[in-house]
Amino acid sequence: MLSKLTLFIGITLMYSTPLAFAALGGVVSERSGVTNIGIEGMMTIGAFVGACVGYFTGSAWGGFFAAAAAGGLIALLHAFASITCRADQTISGIAINLIGPGMALFFCRLLFDDATMTVPVTKKIPKLFGNAHFKGAMKNLNVDMTVVLVLLLAVFLWFFLYKTKWGLHVRAVGEHPAAADTMGINVYKIRYLCVIVSGICAGFGGASMTLAIIPQFTPTAISGQGFIALAAVIFGKWTPHGAYGACLLFGAAQALTVLLGGSALKVPSEILAMLPYVLTIVILILFVGRSSAPKASGQSYEKGQR
Repeated sequence: MLSKLTLFIGITLMYSTPLAFAALGGVVSERSGVTNIGIEGMMTIGAFVGACVGYFTGSAWGGFFAAAAAGGLIALLHAFASITCRADQTISGIAINLIGPGMALFFCRLLFDDATMTVPVTKKIPKLFGNAHFKGAMKNLNVDMTVVLVLLLAVFLWFFLYKTKWGLHVRAVGEHPAAADTMGINVYKIRYLCVIVSGICAGFGGASMTLAIIPQFTPTAISGQGFIALAAVIFGKWTPHGAYGACLLFGAAQALTVLLGGSALKVPSEILAMLPYVLTIVILILFVGRSSAPKASGQSYEKGQR
């Protein structure tokens, strides 16, 4: 029983990590007033770049941070369109979701003559726990450093947003940008930085999938993870700790899928594949309630506007 429990916890932490990175990025962007539904595309770019750099350099950490840079760059496109050009943020996010997978697939076929790429990195991301540290049932708690990094990131963002003046500026821009502007806060600068940080976090999430979970990039490596991360942002009521907790819940659904797939219950594979997404819809309907996004979220701002 203890062995199954530790296995369940290990799988939950493993699968919740990419979601948590992306969801925390979504929280930062939404808090500044920019809706970022392009997280899926940013995660896909991060997943490809992380795997590609890991393949050519032999360093998983090199791929991990390169993926963050790639996510930040594609987020810059979203920031330019939605902040400078004041385009519809939803349409811009949809475009990113189309551009990201398209670019990843194009370059993957260009570099590898295939849509699938294995990543034989010589130095894996170090495990925090694992078989070398525990014996017996606890050996199933096989967790890598990305799990720790995303937890630290969640704590840092909570402290930043609610305990520092810079976090207050971000929240002010997301609630009432005109009032923040009159106080001397640079609305454009804060929104640009927050959207880029959102892309960096999404890149981390994509890389943690292709480097720490599956050692390859495929067109379905992300497959809806970005949208589940967006659901986690809403379920967590646009807070770092809430989004992180929601990702743990969705990771638990994935862990349940894995365990049921290897059990004697003979659950159809189609039902198992649907389980995380069905749970996402059910949770949003039953438990989120009347949560309110930042008041200026999704709204373009023009300097001098009142």
